[in-house]
Amino acid sequence: MKRGFYTIMAAQFFSSLADNALLIAAISLLIQISAPEWMTPLLKLFFGLSYVLLAAFVGAFADAMPKGRVMFITNLVKLVGCIMMLFGAHPLVAYALVGLGAAAYSPAKYGILTELLPAEALVKANGWIEGLTVGSIILGTVLGGQLVGPHLSNAMLAFDFPVIDTGVETPPQAAICVIAVVYMIAAVINLRIPDTGVRYSHQERNPARLIVDFAQCFATLWRDKLGQISLAVTTLFWGAGATLQFIVLRWASAALGLDLTQGATLQAVVAIGIAAGAVIAARVPLKKALSVLPVGVAMGLLVMTLAFFNRNSIPPIVLEGFGMQIPLYMVVASVVLMMIGGLAGFFVVPMNALLQHRGHVLMSAGHSIAVQNFNENLSVLVMLCVYAMLVRYDLSVPTIIILFGMFVVCSMGLVMRRHRMNLRRTDPLALIRS
Repeated sequence: MKRGFYTIMAAQFFSSLADNALLIAAISLLIQISAPEWMTPLLKLFFGLSYVLLAAFVGAFADAMPKGRVMFITNLVKLVGCIMMLFGAHPLVAYALVGLGAAAYSPAKYGILTELLPAEALVKANGWIEGLTVGSIILGTVLGGQLVGPHLSNAMLAFDFPVIDTGVETPPQAAICVIAVVYMIAAVINLRIPDTGVRYSHQERNPARLIVDFAQCFATLWRDKLGQISLAVTTLFWGAGATLQFIVLRWASAALGLDLTQGATLQAVVAIGIAAGAVIAARVPLKKALSVLPVGVAMGLLVMTLAFFNRNSIPPIVLEGFGMQIPLYMVVASVVLMMIGGLAGFFVVPMNALLQHRGHVLMSAGHSIAVQNFNENLSVLVMLCVYAMLVRYDLSVPTIIILFGMFVVCSMGLVMRRHRMNLRRTDPLALIRS
């Protein structure tokens, strides 16, 4: 891998770390202001709204200047959203601004990979990027949970600057101060990302023409025999993944009796599995990317097992080791969640790499990633809205989990059926080589 690739990885790690820590801090703020429970998944909805509304414009923006500069500017937008939350803006509004920065950040982050690396290195690069991103989700979720927890928050709130009154009086505010520093670190690293020297033709600035151009790119990817399959899978994955994040928190509370800090740790366990699956998937060659489709079905089936699991379904055994006492039900829950994450990471990384390759062949890097983000985040918005309604109407956690798992299984089954139909008409290896 080229040296600049590692700088991109570092910038992505710290920016994503802050995004995920801020999500937990925002959830804590909603709890603090006694917001209704159905509002919690709307945080992700507001975050992803910009990916959908600005999809026609962020691709052109990402291709209009060197990708490192785009990543620096958009990271500053995230920082502004973080500071707004600190100074009293509603968490949904402030996190929406963070999402705006993320929406413009993403085409540059993934687009620079296709500029910097050859096609045969994209699966490996995506494996590392996704593994590192999930690593940042793990640490960000744990960091956010610990920052709003009593131990760290009390220590931070007990610290006073001489003369200066910071106005930081609650655990979420103290957490947000630390998260803002992480965003600043990411911004500094972004300045070190190399210029690949790739330049695209003059980018259109007329909004109407940009929308038409985006619509053409959208149609091109969905018509492509490989593009449509990989796009369908990544669209399903991100919608399901965002929803699963909140399902795990609610399941941890209802089935295991855990609080927000402990539930955030279980979210991190899923992310560990995704990271492991992503790293293993990095060994899958691009020409065999489509062979991982059945893994998505297995993931949906395994998710459904959570509906039949709670702390009372496991013998009350406590395991001891390394000076800790861990209930057996926590060990079993962690293993199942890690397996779910592992299957998810293994099947999405080759699909992501294949989609990037086809997008780069058919159109510019920034535009193809913008189309991908539009589809994936529209899926996130729809699935989170459905989940919020299920919570609003008091469906039980096991019922929601069963419905969620069945949706994933049936959706992947339809994708595999479509792929079999495509195989009768087109040689996929010929498309990958093109």
